[in-house]
Amino acid sequence: MSTVITPPAGMFRAAPFIGFAGFGAFWGIWGASLPLLRARAGVSDAEFGVALLFVGVGALPAMLLTGRLVDALGLRVAGVLLALLGVAGVALSVVSVDYAALCAGILVTGAASGAADVAIITLAATAEKQTRRPVLARSQATFSATVAVSSLGAGALTATAGSLLVNFAAGAVISAALGLVVVTATRSVPAPDDVAPDSPKAPGRAGRVSWWIPLLVVGAIGMLAAASENAYQSWSAVLLTEEFTASPALAALAPAAFATTAALTRLATGAAALRRPLVTLAAGSALATAAGVLTALAPTPPLALAGVIAAAAGTSVLLPTLLSHGLRPIPDESRGRATSVISTVAYLGFLAGPAYFGLLADVSGVQEAFLGIAALTVVLLTAIPALPALNRRGPAGASRTPSITDDQQSDSF
Repeated sequence: MSTVITPPAGMFRAAPFIGFAGFGAFWGIWGASLPLLRARAGVSDAEFGVALLFVGVGALPAMLLTGRLVDALGLRVAGVLLALLGVAGVALSVVSVDYAALCAGILVTGAASGAADVAIITLAATAEKQTRRPVLARSQATFSATVAVSSLGAGALTATAGSLLVNFAAGAVISAALGLVVVTATRSVPAPDDVAPDSPKAPGRAGRVSWWIPLLVVGAIGMLAAASENAYQSWSAVLLTEEFTASPALAALAPAAFATTAALTRLATGAAALRRPLVTLAAGSALATAAGVLTALAPTPPLALAGVIAAAAGTSVLLPTLLSHGLRPIPDESRGRATSVISTVAYLGFLAGPAYFGLLADVSGVQEAFLGIAALTVVLLTAIPALPALNRRGPAGASRTPSITDDQQSDSF
């Protein structure tokens, strides 16, 4: 029997956007503050590169465990974890006086980030299901836009104060303030123990294996999407610098254009991704594949930049759409755990994408390596037809989502 969901108040509708804005503010400040962090710890470039790997080391287990916490305590956890992320940044700026402390601080910050990410995605997926609006895609566009704005703000703050602590303290104030707003906005959402007795439940122990398999597969497809997107974001400036001898200012246009295009595309295609997720995934994969080929074969910088921009439009819709489609049939009281599974597996692609590209570039050259990224989106394209069958095998296999009609879920190519 379906659960009747009362339309949420306006504050709850805004909560995912506020949460992702706070998350983006932190990561924008993070990116702009890395030179100060390296100088504070007094480490070499090689040591700093290894230390940054601890972001992922901390994030992965935290992402895997946070969903259970959200399911147990409710969506207000997202606001609390967002505030704690800001606190972790301040602590990192204080303790990072040597290499060991730097690694430990980054590990804790990565754990806080991974936990906040899963909680905010769960909040966005819940709001999307209840409002029938493209919350996941559009709130992640908010994240991208806030990263850009806060990076510029942190750069200006660095030029004025030149203090790592001041930068992260500003981030903590923003994260704590927006986290408090998220907590306030989610107070009216029923706690897990208060859900209606006829709402669909997660399967018992005997059915858990078959439950998690579809989530793992969706996560694996998301891993291809995340790897492709992050490879472009990380290597596009290197492409213009090494292959076309562009100036640093010109090379910086590539990641900036990529991030801007990604944000605008998510805003523009959110409704289509919600109503026709499989078609959106197919179109995004096809565009990303063509963009990879164009980037790899482009004879001039403008064409290479055009390939990067087209890749941003293609790859940016993939992961939000997969999350939306994969989490749609999940019962409310189990959505946190499902988000943990999909997000954790997909995050492996975010970590591996730049490294995978680097290995290809070492063998074939930077420009030709984009063909390897195009190969990832080809694999993703071929996997899309399996998604409807996976949804039917999901944890809510016996429950149809009350907020999405059957014709909206049955995409065709």
